Amino acid sequence: MSATALDPILVECQPPVATITINRPGQRNAINYAMWGELADRLAELDADPAVRAVVITGAGEVAFSAGADIADFDQYRADSAKGRVYNAAVDRLLTTVANMDTPTISMIQGFAAGGGCELAVATDLRIAAAGSRLGIPAARLGISIGHREMQGLVNLVGKGNALYILLSGRLLEAEEALRIGLVNQVTPAEELHACTYRLAADIAALAPLSHAVNKRILNQVQAKPALADLTPEEADLPLAQFDTQDYQEGYRAFLEKRPPNFIGK
Repeated sequence: MSATALDPILVECQPPVATITINRPGQRNAINYAMWGELADRLAELDADPAVRAVVITGAGEVAFSAGADIADFDQYRADSAKGRVYNAAVDRLLTTVANMDTPTISMIQGFAAGGGCELAVATDLRIAAAGSRLGIPAARLGISIGHREMQGLVNLVGKGNALYILLSGRLLEAEEALRIGLVNQVTPAEELHACTYRLAADIAALAPLSHAVNKRILNQVQAKPALADLTPEEADLPLAQFDTQDYQEGYRAFLEKRPPNFIGK
């Protein structure tokens, strides 16, 4: 086995799509303390690469996307509130990085996505799950609660009632139930998961990257300021900035000329 194959996080960049794999199949791809920060760093690097227009996040093997936080860390990093504060800051940094990325992100889920693994999937833009996968946040089984950022992301995705159902029951939901409540966007047969996910990633990557980035920023603004009258003039003008880009001119000409556009991200 090569040194690369032993790394807990693998990055494969084949522009315009990059893949990050949580690579601890023997531990059901549990995320340890150091990995929260490394995942944030790797994602930030990919987001800064203009050649990367979509990022797929997945777990190694077929058993788990990620079983969440590594229980082996708890004595050292989560034994009390002081240690827990440091640990939670690392988790928040990753989730904030994912939420603020201009580059679209997709979770490709096969097997379990539990606890922090589910929270990571929730933070990405889209979630494609293989049939037979199970998702949930059984924090109450450990006597802990989730953080404010995780709660905000979960409620924004599935609503208050479904968020409480997930948290209060402590259940791992079957993929079809997760689809029904909006926890995942699509469920596909396991043998088609890879093809389905990367077909979607390719479709996203073929469209205007500036449009994706601005749409994500506008979505974040709308969630932060539900009253549109509270938007600053700069925020309110954000959609208009697209009309001054080369990509808009290219998209407009390509539409008139009935040809595929060639977007350059400028």
